[in-house]
Formats: sequence, structure tokens, C-alpha cells
Amino acid sequence: MRRRLDRTALRTTTAVAATAALTLALTACGGGSGGGKDHADGGSGGGTAPTVRLPHLDGQKLQVTAVWTGPERANFVKVLDEFEKRTGASVDFVPSGDDMAGFVGSKIAGGGPPDVAMLQQVGVLHEFADKGWLKPLGANARAQLTKNYSKGWQDLGAHKGTPYGVYFKASNKSLVWYNAQAFDNAGVKEPKTWRECLTTARTLADSGVEPVSVGGADGWTLTDWFENIYLSQAGPQKYDQLAQHKLKWTDPSVTQALTTLGGLFGHKDLLAGGNSGALQTDFPTSVTQTFSGGGAPKAAMVSSADFAAANISQTKAKVGTDAKVFPFPAVGAKSPVVTGGDVAVALKDTKASQALLTFLASTDAAKIWAQAGGFLSPNKALDQAAYANDVMRTIAKALIAAGDDFRFDMSDQAPASFGGKPGQGEWKDLQDFLKNPKDVAGIQRRLEKDAARSFGH
Repeated sequence: MRRRLDRTALRTTTAVAATAALTLALTACGGGSGGGKDHADGGSGGGTAPTVRLPHLDGQKLQVTAVWTGPERANFVKVLDEFEKRTGASVDFVPSGDDMAGFVGSKIAGGGPPDVAMLQQVGVLHEFADKGWLKPLGANARAQLTKNYSKGWQDLGAHKGTPYGVYFKASNKSLVWYNAQAFDNAGVKEPKTWRECLTTARTLADSGVEPVSVGGADGWTLTDWFENIYLSQAGPQKYDQLAQHKLKWTDPSVTQALTTLGGLFGHKDLLAGGNSGALQTDFPTSVTQTFSGGGAPKAAMVSSADFAAANISQTKAKVGTDAKVFPFPAVGAKSPVVTGGDVAVALKDTKASQALLTFLASTDAAKIWAQAGGFLSPNKALDQAAYANDVMRTIAKALIAAGDDFRFDMSDQAPASFGGKPGQGEWKDLQDFLKNPKDVAGIQRRLEKDAARSFGH
């Protein structure tokens, strides 16, 4: 079995204090780049002075890859534009598609890897580091990381004690966004428990609106559903064990979680478009269809991370009034909070790549996307006033308040072949479960077989 990240680096925001802070907040609001002359001008965001100095990189070209498309891509390009302005470098953004590991692997095999990649899976960072593909952070990037990030986030970007990555973008994956008008029309309130959530869904269905939008065409959305239920129901210790595959997927705790999830997925009238419709709905559509159509949307709520705000912005709905959010309902004793994130790593050890990692570790870069919306930063030094609205400010406040007491997305901890590739492993198995929620035992056997193969058991 390949070495997994030390458990102390994988604490997620399941602590009572962190969960309580999030609940209350949401309720209240409803690199060594050394050498050369440095640039200190051109700071973005309200004319405030830059907090980090960057080198002159005139004439140098940099290729960056990430999974982001649509508004997420557009907002990240704003960050890259500022980097170009302050350094003179030319940055080319290349979308990787969902299979980042496969994309980067093919580029390395062809002799032309990107300079910097934004990885979504912790497991992929470790695989790449084991293969010698990653370059350690330079001195300047490490200095920004030490100054601006808690130890937990620093540890997540390290491999065997060596810092390789900067977690530029984080996510709280334990949120449910809802159409306020649909809830008002049905006379329902924000549910606090799973049982209340199912009752709410039934009432919404009776009111004429299909209750829950599920982006089943993108398998990762289904892993989020499972992880939230499993963490709340089975608890953090078993969550850690299952994440490391020290607990088999045929364990009774997995049976219980899938059975619980089947209480929703097993009732097609509670899903927008039914099970077949959910399997054909991609993530962006799962969000936008919840907030389009005025008083007659295609769905009333969607379980999604904070970054859904970027997709909501493509509709006429306003976050905080038309589009509201509540914590994922408690299945066990308390609501879960699962975090995810995108970590910037260098595949080429150049002055330009190290300078970009230094920039991404600074508050200067985080502020640009925070102001644009649909973004959450683990950078503890970022002024929360930079966020576009009160909803994002309160979500960000809760994330920072959690400190190092958090656990990371389970599928993102796994080898990519199990937890991070379309059409195979956990993504495919849970899509099969959405198609036939009654086959709990069969899905468990498939999950265990795929996990054992990927973890090398």
C-alpha cells in the first residue's frame, strides 16, 4: 500500500466548535524566485499595497493546468492576469479535464509537462511526488506558506516532510443551497437533521417542485453525498480508517451509510428528473437548474460546496436572498463538514513557476478571486472583507476558525484510479448505485474490489 498522508494532516471540520460556528454563521446570514529586481507595484483589489514581491520575468512563458471551466476558469485567469502584470511573464492556461492524473501523466510521457498544475486530490500529489514529478517549494513560496497558512494546510501540501504544494482554493463540501422562493411556497424551513431533510423533500414534492438536484453525470458529486453521510453517521475515526482502506468497503458502517443515502436516491420522485435524469445531469446544471425558472425551478435544493456560488451567479438568483444555504443535515450526532481543495504544485523548477507558487500563497492572489466570488481560501491572513457577500464571508470565517481541526475529502485522499477518475472506481460505482439504490451489497463488493486494486492490497 502506498504511503498515505499522516492523519494529523487530515483533520476536517467535524469538531463540535467548528460545526457550531458554521451553523450559527449560516443561520445568522440566512519558491525561491531569487535574483533580479523585484516588482512591488500593480497590486490588485482596491488599490491596497501588494504584500509579496515578485521578480521580473519579462519574456518568460508559463503553462498552468487546472480542471476549472466556465466562471471558475474565468476567475482564475484574473489571478493569472495579475501575475502577468506584476512580473512580465506570459501565462497560458490549459484545462486538464476531470482526469488530472491522466492528463499530466500523458504530458510528462510526451516530454512537455505544464509548469504548474492545480491538483484536486491529495492522493495524486503523493503519487506525483513518489514518481519524482514534483519540485519542492522554493524559499519564497515556503515563507508565504508559513506566514499565511495553518500547519494543517501546510501538511496537506507536503510529502514525507517536504513541502510541494500551496492550497490556493479550498472548499466546504457540506452545504446545501436552496431556492428560497420554492421553500417559502412550500412552507418549509431549513432542515437540521437527515430525517427532517427527507420530510422537507417530500413536502416540496407535494408542492409541485422536484426537491433535490443531483449532478450524477459527474461521479465526484456522489462521493460528496456519501462522505457527508458517512462522516456524520460513522464518525471521524472510521472515516479515517475507510479513507486509508484500513476498513473494508464491505464494513457494516458502509452498509448503513449507503442504506441511508438510498432513502433519498431510492425515491425517484424526490430527485430532479428522477434517477435517470440525475445520472444525465452534470454538476453546473445541477446548480443552475435549482435557481432558474423563477417560482417554478427544476429543483428546490442542491447539495454542493461553496463554489456553487460561481454557478449561481450565471442565473438571475442573488446569493443570500434568492439562493440561500444551510449546513448538510446531521445524520448522526452532529452535522458533518468535509473540506476539499486545489493545491498548486510545480512540475518544472523554474524561476517563473516558483514565483507563481509564491504569488498563489499570498493574500494578493487570494483577494482577487475572493472579490470575484465563488471562492474560499484557507489563507488565514486574507481579510474576510474581500469576499463578495455575507454568505461567503461567514463560510470562510468558519473554515479559518477550524484551524487544523479538519478532515479532507475522502475520495481525494485515495489513489486516483479509485477516487479521482471518471468512469471507474468509486465514481463509477456510486453512479451505478444511483441507478439502482437497492443493490447496496453489490455496490459494496464492487467498491471493495476497486479499492483493494487501487491501494495495492
